Amino acid sequence: MLSPMFHQPVLSDDLVRLTPLVADDAPALEIAAVDGNLGDLWYTSTPSPGHAAAYIADAHASQTQGLRYGYGVHDLRRGQIVGSTSFYDIQLDVPRMAIGYTWYAASAQRTYLNSACKRLLLTHAFDTLGCATVEFHTDFHNRQSRQALERLGARQDGILRAHQLRHDGTLRDTVCFSILASEWRDVRRSLDLRIIRLLRAEQTGG
Repeated sequence: MLSPMFHQPVLSDDLVRLTPLVADDAPALEIAAVDGNLGDLWYTSTPSPGHAAAYIADAHASQTQGLRYGYGVHDLRRGQIVGSTSFYDIQLDVPRMAIGYTWYAASAQRTYLNSACKRLLLTHAFDTLGCATVEFHTDFHNRQSRQALERLGARQDGILRAHQLRHDGTLRDTVCFSILASEWRDVRRSLDLRIIRLLRAEQTGG
């Protein structure tokens, strides 16, 4: 069972380190968000230019209420922060939780990074905390995110229509995915293989 007080540890391996968001991360997040002009994507949670500090402050406010625990994503091969991700919707009685508020600099997308991050987060959720289910929620219009979750091995549970406000004030349809504890072993094996293949492709320029 999850502890009544959720602990947010640093999570790391040889490829990536996830550290709790702090105010000093704001300049690095600004640079990451500008890489690909991610703030222009109205269907994501990426901070728009000049709003990284507010983004971190909002994450801290949510953490105070036990709603969301934000991380800075450090690409150890690049030696820099390239985005952010979070645990949220933590339900202690099941136990279950969600992974989301995830975004990466454009240059870090379609690399090993997302798979490495998900491997760390899911390992902590299933192997350390004993979760029964891990959920993912994404905007219906975020096809790249939906495809990434399908590749991950998450299954689509349904679509909640007019479910949540976007940062521009419009309503989004939320697509819900999940992974069960019984599915985690095969998902982990697929992640391991995908990371190996992506690293080999990077080394060979493929």
